[in-house]
Amino acid sequence: MSLKILLNGSKGRMGATILAVAPQYNVDIVAQVDAGDDLAPCIEACDAVIDFSLPQATLPLIQLAAKASKPVILGTTGHSAEQKEEILRQAEPIPLVWAKNFSVGVNLLFFLTEKAASILDASYNPEIVEMHHRHKVDAPSGTAVGLLEIIRQARRINPDSVRHGREGITGVRPDEEIGMHALRGGDVVGDHTVHFIGAGERLELTHRGSDRVIYARGAIRAARWALSQTPGLYDMQDVLGLK
Repeated sequence: MSLKILLNGSKGRMGATILAVAPQYNVDIVAQVDAGDDLAPCIEACDAVIDFSLPQATLPLIQLAAKASKPVILGTTGHSAEQKEEILRQAEPIPLVWAKNFSVGVNLLFFLTEKAASILDASYNPEIVEMHHRHKVDAPSGTAVGLLEIIRQARRINPDSVRHGREGITGVRPDEEIGMHALRGGDVVGDHTVHFIGAGERLELTHRGSDRVIYARGAIRAARWALSQTPGLYDMQDVLGLK
C-alpha cells in the first residue's frame, strides 16, 4: 500500500526533490501545498504530513494535523524560541519527527561523533570543517552546529570555548577548545568532517552529500516510521534506532 503524503512547501528545493523521488518509494503525494494555500481540505486524505516550508507556516500546520491526528515530519528551520515552544505544545497529541537533518548518513555521523567524543579524552582535540555551495547565506551550517553541540555536551565544554576560524597570533591551542571552520564555493550540497586530533594519530569522521535526495529519502523513511508511533517528539536518531 502506498504512503499518502501531504507535502507542505512543494515549490521549494526540498519539496521539488521529494516530488521527484516519491514514485521510487511507493509514495503518493495526495496534496502539494505552499504559502497561502488552504490545507484543511487536504488533511484527511493523507497518512502523514511532510513540511519543508517557512517558520511562520509551521504552527497552523501543526494545529491542523493535531486536530486530524496526522503525524508530522518537520524539516523547516529558523523558528524563534517562542515559536518552538508553542509548536511543541500544540503537537502533543501526535507523533512529531523534528530534525535538523534527515540524511541517514548524517545522523549516523551524529551518533559516531558522540561515541568518539565520549571515548577519546581531552588530548584528542576536536575540529569541525563544513563545506557548502556558494549560495548558502548562513555559517556554520545547522548540521555543523549540531555536531558542535554533541561534542560540547559529551566533553562538558563551555560554549565560550568554541573558536570560529583562526587568524594572527592565536597562542597554544587549549584542549577544551572546539574549532569550527566553514568553507563556501561552487555547488557543494554539503560536506562535514569531524577531526579528533591526538598526539601521533587522528580520527576523521566524514559525511559528503552529493544530492538532496538523501534528505528526501530520510524524510519519507521518517514518515513511514511515525505512522506506528505514539504521540511525542522524535528525531532521526529515534527513527534509525540509535538511541
